[in-house]
Amino acid sequence: MDPRLRVDQPGELIAALPAMLGFVPERSFVVAVLCRPSPGAAAAIEAVVRFDLDAVSDPRHREQFTECVESICAREQATGVLAVLVEDRPIPAHAAALLDALGATGIGVRGAWSVPAIAAGARYRSLFDPAAGGRVPDPASSPVALAHVLDGKQIRRSRRELTAVLRPDRPLGAQVHPRIGPAVARYRDGLSAATRMGRATPYQRGALEWVLWQIADAASGAPRAARELARLAATLRDRSVRDAMYGLALGDHAEAAEQLWTQLARATSGTDRAEAAALLGFSAYVRGDGPFAGVALTAAVEADADHPMAVLLETSLQSGLRPERLRSLAHCGHQIAADLGVDLGPIAR
Repeated sequence: MDPRLRVDQPGELIAALPAMLGFVPERSFVVAVLCRPSPGAAAAIEAVVRFDLDAVSDPRHREQFTECVESICAREQATGVLAVLVEDRPIPAHAAALLDALGATGIGVRGAWSVPAIAAGARYRSLFDPAAGGRVPDPASSPVALAHVLDGKQIRRSRRELTAVLRPDRPLGAQVHPRIGPAVARYRDGLSAATRMGRATPYQRGALEWVLWQIADAASGAPRAARELARLAATLRDRSVRDAMYGLALGDHAEAAEQLWTQLARATSGTDRAEAAALLGFSAYVRGDGPFAGVALTAAVEADADHPMAVLLETSLQSGLRPERLRSLAHCGHQIAADLGVDLGPIAR
């Protein structure tokens, strides 16, 4: 958390949530996990987790909610949590049940507030003392928001805006889908012929270099043609080429790669969409954009519930695993590319 943000100022905390989450939350239950960096130091926010209010309000999902928060608190050795209820409807009775559920696990709720919307001037109230409250300062002027903008991070107006990034492009998909089968056949026939001649590695190296060229060209903002996206989907079905792509998440070409994975995910379905969305989700995950990583990984699992990497990454994200713990996967990608004779460049982030 930015050192200029004091956790004992509820209005500043609430104003900072859009920057912390990457979007302005609506009808949400947000939990900020508190840790003490060193003995005697002031408490700092180590993690922020957002839950859909309608979902966690369902008693059937209550246990899953508390287990998630409890797992993160245990991993971070939390000293407590702060909770913010963002709700434009009358405050529901089950708000207290959520706080009680957290308390029942031994998690100390150090403060809890409700606010109808996170906007300048919105009035927030304490859930422990309805008479206590105040006004939310301008979220755009939050020190955390300013730090994010200077760092080039985008704060979206709502989670809907976030999910729209991966909304399927039906017209483009209709062009890409019939081309994938022939593209897969061509790739497999070429690899089989190369293998018979003892040239499988050069063939895969050429395929990997072609994907890297597509990524470099995508950096210009030009959308890929349907035939290129079909060939890309076919090429990523080669496990070696696909796994090498995870190495790009820590390099200078990460942003361009994310643009290409987004185009491919929107133009495909099933396992092909899951592959692209998992690559996108991993890249967002390791750069610290948990909300977008969550959207991408959810899209991947919805496209293919049995996709191993998508399931692993989504589980890691939901359990609060730190991004740096996943850097080894990117290093493996670099090694796989090197084994094929391709240098992915320096690890830059």
